Amino acid sequence: MTHFPHVHPQKRSPRIQLGGSVLALVMLEDGQHAKAKLQTVSVTGGLLRLGRSLSQGDFVEVAFHMQSGPVRGMAEMLSPVRAASDGALQPFRFVALGDDDHRTLRMAVDSAADRSFQGLRSSHWSAPRGISPQSK
Repeated sequence: MTHFPHVHPQKRSPRIQLGGSVLALVMLEDGQHAKAKLQTVSVTGGLLRLGRSLSQGDFVEVAFHMQSGPVRGMAEMLSPVRAASDGALQPFRFVALGDDDHRTLRMAVDSAADRSFQGLRSSHWSAPRGISPQSK
Protein backbone atom coordinates (compact mmCIF):
# COMPACT_ATOMS: atom_id res chain seq x y z
CA MET A 1 0.00 0.00 0.00
CA THR A 2 1.12 3.56 -0.63
CA HIS A 3 0.99 6.28 2.01
CA PHE A 4 -0.09 9.79 1.08
CA PRO A 5 1.23 11.96 3.94
CA HIS A 6 -1.14 14.69 5.04
CA VAL A 7 -0.08 17.90 6.70
CA HIS A 8 -2.08 18.82 9.78
CA PRO A 9 -2.14 22.62 10.22
CA GLN A 10 -2.62 22.40 14.01
CA LYS A 11 0.03 19.72 14.63
CA ARG A 12 3.43 19.98 12.98
CA SER A 13 5.18 16.70 12.21
CA PRO A 14 8.39 16.14 14.24
CA ARG A 15 11.54 16.99 12.30
CA ILE A 16 15.06 15.61 12.32
CA GLN A 17 17.80 18.21 11.83
CA LEU A 18 20.49 16.53 9.70
CA GLY A 19 22.56 19.56 8.73
CA GLY A 20 23.49 18.15 5.34
CA SER A 21 24.98 14.94 6.70
CA VAL A 22 22.71 12.76 4.53
CA LEU A 23 23.16 12.70 0.76
CA ALA A 24 20.03 12.56 -1.38
CA LEU A 25 19.30 11.96 -5.02
CA VAL A 26 16.50 13.90 -6.70
CA MET A 27 15.14 12.43 -9.93
CA LEU A 28 13.27 14.87 -12.14
CA GLU A 29 10.36 14.06 -14.44
CA ASP A 30 12.54 14.51 -17.56
CA GLY A 31 14.96 11.79 -16.41
CA GLN A 32 17.62 14.22 -15.16
CA HIS A 33 18.85 13.87 -11.60
CA ALA A 34 20.42 16.19 -9.07
CA LYS A 35 22.52 15.47 -6.02
CA ALA A 36 21.45 17.13 -2.81
CA LYS A 37 22.11 17.17 0.91
CA LEU A 38 19.21 16.58 3.25
CA GLN A 39 19.09 19.32 5.89
CA THR A 40 15.84 18.40 7.64
CA VAL A 41 13.32 15.57 7.24
CA SER A 42 9.95 14.56 8.66
CA VAL A 43 7.34 12.02 7.60
CA THR A 44 5.63 14.76 5.57
CA GLY A 45 8.66 16.26 3.77
CA GLY A 46 11.96 17.96 4.29
CA LEU A 47 14.52 20.55 3.27
CA LEU A 48 17.23 19.96 0.66
CA ARG A 49 20.40 21.85 -0.20
CA LEU A 50 20.64 21.70 -3.99
CA GLY A 51 23.23 23.05 -6.43
CA ARG A 52 20.45 25.05 -8.05
CA SER A 53 16.82 25.47 -7.11
CA LEU A 54 14.08 23.56 -8.88
CA SER A 55 10.76 25.04 -9.94
CA GLN A 56 8.05 25.25 -7.34
CA GLY A 57 5.49 22.55 -8.11
CA ASP A 58 7.95 20.17 -9.80
CA PHE A 59 7.17 16.55 -9.01
CA VAL A 60 10.30 14.54 -8.29
CA GLU A 61 11.44 11.31 -6.74
CA VAL A 62 13.65 11.76 -3.68
CA ALA A 63 15.91 8.96 -2.44
CA PHE A 64 18.20 8.91 0.61
CA HIS A 65 19.49 6.49 3.20
CA MET A 66 18.75 6.85 6.90
CA GLN A 67 20.27 4.77 9.69
CA SER A 68 17.05 2.73 9.69
CA GLY A 69 17.33 2.04 5.94
CA PRO A 70 16.70 3.49 2.48
CA VAL A 71 13.80 5.86 1.79
CA ARG A 72 12.40 6.64 -1.64
CA GLY A 73 9.28 8.69 -2.27
CA MET A 74 7.47 10.96 -4.67
CA ALA A 75 7.58 14.62 -3.65
CA GLU A 76 6.49 18.07 -4.72
CA MET A 77 9.10 20.82 -4.61
CA LEU A 78 8.02 23.93 -2.72
CA SER A 79 9.27 27.49 -3.07
CA PRO A 80 13.03 27.85 -2.37
CA VAL A 81 13.67 29.52 0.98
CA ARG A 82 17.16 30.79 0.27
CA ALA A 83 19.59 31.03 -2.60
CA ALA A 84 23.29 31.08 -1.81
CA SER A 85 26.55 30.93 -3.71
CA ASP A 86 26.82 27.24 -2.86
CA GLY A 87 23.27 26.41 -3.95
CA ALA A 88 19.73 26.74 -2.72
CA LEU A 89 17.74 25.53 0.26
CA GLN A 90 14.45 24.16 -0.98
CA PRO A 91 11.66 22.44 0.93
CA PHE A 92 9.63 19.55 -0.43
CA ARG A 93 6.58 17.64 0.67
CA PHE A 94 6.05 13.95 0.19
CA VAL A 95 3.03 13.12 -1.94
CA ALA A 96 3.46 9.31 -1.90
CA LEU A 97 5.59 6.82 0.05
CA GLY A 98 5.56 3.02 -0.13
CA ASP A 99 4.83 1.06 3.05
CA ASP A 100 8.46 0.13 3.67
CA ASP A 101 9.68 3.66 2.96
CA HIS A 102 7.07 5.16 5.29
CA ARG A 103 7.96 2.67 8.03
CA THR A 104 11.70 3.36 7.64
CA LEU A 105 11.16 7.12 7.77
CA ARG A 106 8.76 6.89 10.72
CA MET A 107 11.32 4.74 12.63
CA ALA A 108 14.08 7.30 11.97
CA VAL A 109 11.92 10.24 13.08
CA ASP A 110 10.59 8.42 16.16
CA SER A 111 14.08 7.26 17.13
CA ALA A 112 15.49 10.78 16.85
CA ALA A 113 12.57 12.20 18.83
CA ASP A 114 13.11 9.55 21.55
CA ARG A 115 16.85 10.35 21.74
CA SER A 116 16.11 14.06 21.90
CA PHE A 117 13.53 13.55 24.64
CA GLN A 118 15.87 11.27 26.62
CA GLY A 119 18.69 13.84 26.37
CA LEU A 120 16.38 16.65 27.41
CA ARG A 121 14.99 14.66 30.31
CA SER A 122 18.39 13.56 31.62
CA SER A 123 19.98 17.00 31.29
CA HIS A 124 17.13 18.75 33.12
CA TRP A 125 16.42 16.17 35.79
CA SER A 126 17.79 16.77 39.24
CA ALA A 127 17.18 14.87 42.44
CA PRO A 128 14.87 16.48 44.99
CA ARG A 129 16.62 18.19 47.92
CA GLY A 130 18.02 15.81 50.49
CA ILE A 131 18.18 12.89 48.07
CA SER A 132 21.46 12.00 46.49
CA PRO A 133 21.81 9.62 43.56
CA GLN A 134 23.65 7.18 45.88
CA SER A 135 20.94 7.12 48.57
CA LYS A 136 18.30 4.40 48.44
